[in-house]
Amino acid sequence: MKKVLITGAGGYIGCRLVEYLQDKGYEIKALDRFYFGKERLQRLITDSKVELVEKDIRLFDPEILKGVDVVIDLAALSNDPTGELDPVKTWSINYLGRFRVAVLSKVMGVKRYILPSSCSVYGFQEEIVSENSPVNPLTTYAKANYKAEVDIKKLIDDKFSVVILRFATVYGYSPRMRFDLAINGMVRGFFKNGKIPILRDGTQYRPFVHVMDVCKAIHLAMEAEEDKVKGEVFNVGSKEQNVQIFELAQRVAKAIGVEFNYEWYGLPDHRSYRVNFDKIKDVLGFYPDYTIEDGAKEIYDALKSGILDPDDPTTITVEWYKKLISEGVMV
Repeated sequence: MKKVLITGAGGYIGCRLVEYLQDKGYEIKALDRFYFGKERLQRLITDSKVELVEKDIRLFDPEILKGVDVVIDLAALSNDPTGELDPVKTWSINYLGRFRVAVLSKVMGVKRYILPSSCSVYGFQEEIVSENSPVNPLTTYAKANYKAEVDIKKLIDDKFSVVILRFATVYGYSPRMRFDLAINGMVRGFFKNGKIPILRDGTQYRPFVHVMDVCKAIHLAMEAEEDKVKGEVFNVGSKEQNVQIFELAQRVAKAIGVEFNYEWYGLPDHRSYRVNFDKIKDVLGFYPDYTIEDGAKEIYDALKSGILDPDDPTTITVEWYKKLISEGVMV
């Protein structure tokens, strides 16, 4: 069984991925600074095959990578508002930090490096985009992601493989919850205020994917034959979940059984894109197990049961980082 290093293991996707791969019997090193706490991840760990490593991707000892077969490099300052909070920090972690992890992985004999990227690299597009379409990153977060993609692919050789996964906008429950993601935030808005906040003007398209389907896609990329994935880029999602934001809000309301009340916020969003996901379906056999409605209902149920706290300050990423910085934490 492969030994796996997951960076960003304490994050929104990372917590679910550790649990997912643990259930499949992998030996896991879970590396993170744990800015959002480690107790959530500790509760998920049920065997001794998971080792928590509290380190920074920019500083950790390369010996940590010894004997590792696959690296899944999730560590990043996530989302656009956080990326703009301190663009230099964003570049230092999301690009330089991950490039360092990739280089050290190669040096230490890691066979496969998986780079989780984002469909946000497409920016604004009129047409449906595929992995071969021109990119148009509009934010620091998206630009750093794309730069990491380009430069890390250059490290590929006969012994070192790189796979790039561009995730659609993720949704669904996680122990390290995020309410700054579209579907998650809409559910919270209904639960807390009886209204869904919608970013103007609602006509913008986004693709969506459930967090557990993200874990499934990562696992497929880990286990696929080398000639199918080496040097390849895969969009992760499904065509059925390319949705305009206003329609999305209506679907969320219907899914959780509440009246469709909404309020506008922010300036018109200039990011709009629909994504083609045929490649990952055809090459890796990926299909989503979850729908938008499934995700909305699980979050709403978790809020109603008290499993999730709508006022947990760690669930809005940019605000939590502002608090950490104000307290002198070195991000």
